[in-house]
Amino acid sequence: MLEMLISQLLALLEDPLTGLGISPIAVLRGIELFVIVLLTVFGAFFVRRVVVSLKQRAAKTQSKWDDTFFAAMQGPARSLVWVVGLSFAFERASVGLDLQAFFPPLRAALVVAVLTWAVIRFIDRIQRRIMTESGPDDLDLTTIEAIGRLIRITVLITAGLIILQTLGFSVSGVLAFGGLGGIAVGFAAKDLLSNFFGGLMIFLDRPFGVGDWIRSPDRNIEGTVESLGWRLTTIRTFDKRPLYVPNATFLQIAVENPSRMSNRRIYETIGVRYEDAAAVETILQQVEAMLRAHPEIDTEQTLMVNFNQFGASSLDFFVYCFTKTTVWTEFHQIKQDVLLKIYHIITTAGADVAFPTQTLHVQMEPESVLESAGSKTQR
Repeated sequence: MLEMLISQLLALLEDPLTGLGISPIAVLRGIELFVIVLLTVFGAFFVRRVVVSLKQRAAKTQSKWDDTFFAAMQGPARSLVWVVGLSFAFERASVGLDLQAFFPPLRAALVVAVLTWAVIRFIDRIQRRIMTESGPDDLDLTTIEAIGRLIRITVLITAGLIILQTLGFSVSGVLAFGGLGGIAVGFAAKDLLSNFFGGLMIFLDRPFGVGDWIRSPDRNIEGTVESLGWRLTTIRTFDKRPLYVPNATFLQIAVENPSRMSNRRIYETIGVRYEDAAAVETILQQVEAMLRAHPEIDTEQTLMVNFNQFGASSLDFFVYCFTKTTVWTEFHQIKQDVLLKIYHIITTAGADVAFPTQTLHVQMEPESVLESAGSKTQR
């Protein structure tokens, strides 16, 4: 019916348009393109309104996953309408140019690309929601980032293979070529691959994660982990400088993770004067009792207060115990409190903390020797 109407319209307009030097077919093609573009514009506007409306309705529900879905689909939905509409417009505009077979696979590839973009956006938003709304004890940020990246890479590889298949390439041939090319690329990008597998080992073994304080006795590396990439790990040093460490480095060095310590240790040696030797035993007993009664000292861990050695100028005893907290600033507050209480115990016992001293003994000569020396001087 529509074709008959178009034919009749062309028959009516053929003579006037021909007289003006205009091809009726070109006019029809222009009208057709105008209608397609107009429908595309209205379709994009309609889809945008529908998605926004669904997003607002989803915000009123208890579930937050539908909010994430519609927020991720808002941009790709409009893009999908534009891709389909404009591809049809270009396809109709190329009639007679022997390009008809080119547009259907291209349109399908673009549709797959837009859908892939939508899935990637959805995965990103899910990852951010999980990382921001869950408590620090509910998940491992490093694991969440690793899983998110692996899923995104899987989606991209799958979409790439589908697009190649849609465009007429043989996927089996591409995979075979990739296997041969991978060997050559492996030799050329040895460092890049070693960093990649280093990052993979970090994600699997999890010696540290984002937010952990780490240091290495083998290298001058110390600070807080800010991000874990597939090639680099970003560490913020304590003087606030960013430190970028290739992941392959962690395959060759030892790494300490003080953030995962169970307690912090107080280990101090204190000296008392030799003239206060009678008070040493009382001091040791009172210091140990003070530590066992201290609310911030973990008495389930090793706790020792013992006379250690006869020093050069002091009687030395050591204090060995662990705090309950692992927070660096809190630890130093507790250590300060413990040391001040130890000093108070020492002074209360009538003793004092020793400091390096030397005693000089001057030997006096006998009087007979002095008289003999004086007589020789008079002569």
